[in-house]
Amino acid sequence: MKAKILVAREVFPEVLVRLRQHFEVDDNQADVVLGVEGLKQRLADKAGALTAATDPVTAEVIAAAPQLKAVCNFAVGYNNIDLAACNRAGVMATNTPGVLDDTTADLAWALLMATARRLPAAERWLRNGEWKGWQFIQWLGSDVHHATLGILGMGRIGQTVARRALGFDMKVIYHNRTPLAADQEAAIRASWVDKQTLLREADFLVLLLPYSPATHHTIGAAELALMKPTAHLINVARGGIVDDEALISALRQRRLSGAGLDVFEGEPKFNPGYLELDNVALTPHIGSSSRATRMAMAMTAADNLIAALSGQRPPNLLNPEAFK
Repeated sequence: MKAKILVAREVFPEVLVRLRQHFEVDDNQADVVLGVEGLKQRLADKAGALTAATDPVTAEVIAAAPQLKAVCNFAVGYNNIDLAACNRAGVMATNTPGVLDDTTADLAWALLMATARRLPAAERWLRNGEWKGWQFIQWLGSDVHHATLGILGMGRIGQTVARRALGFDMKVIYHNRTPLAADQEAAIRASWVDKQTLLREADFLVLLLPYSPATHHTIGAAELALMKPTAHLINVARGGIVDDEALISALRQRRLSGAGLDVFEGEPKFNPGYLELDNVALTPHIGSSSRATRMAMAMTAADNLIAALSGQRPPNLLNPEAFK
């Protein structure tokens, strides 16, 4: 008899075909957001689950699923999964690192360029019929070439973002708790600096930290006050890393030149103050959203689940303590 699994959100049909070769699949192609109660109900008789980063796999959910052996996120982030509860219940948890690095880096650069050259506001101005003629000092933006790129969180995606900066002849500085190895730094021509130096010197600061209680509001009023008034902040990591009220205040008062944001605290809800600003580029958490990358993410999650329920160690296991 095939093990029963839940696919908690809509996925490509090809993914379901692959999963059905191994499991009895309870899918959610209607893409209904299940929430805690929905997950408790649907996981009650399941051995495994494919979940999105927005599916709350809490201790309560895990306790309601006595047969659960594996929860496999199709995302690199996993702050939606209570790993401590997984460990107590012997539930393996996995994510999909690596497959979305380039696509997320591309989106970071799209936001960086958009905010540097004021593209969202310029397009709105054009669409509203306000362009009456060319002017020499109209719509002046910021140069990206030869500027200083700062990266807070120099993991795989951070290094991918940094490699793209080579083509713009940018100076690259970064801050991690632990500096990269010398050969890794040399490959991307990046230099480690302390956090305060990063904030003070970056013309464009890209946030690529994982979210955790320790990184909650890592960028707040005090940090923004250290940045140049000509600087731009780009967040393609997680919304809770930034204090929205502090950022909106800095942008409104022009203490910061601009921001490009793909993620928001409490999303899909977000602070409506952003909509009042003309110096921010906003996207609805689409960092990994290309068809090829989303397919690779889902297939990687499927591979993790197949391995976990076949008695093998999943390739992207987050909690080795649960593998027995």
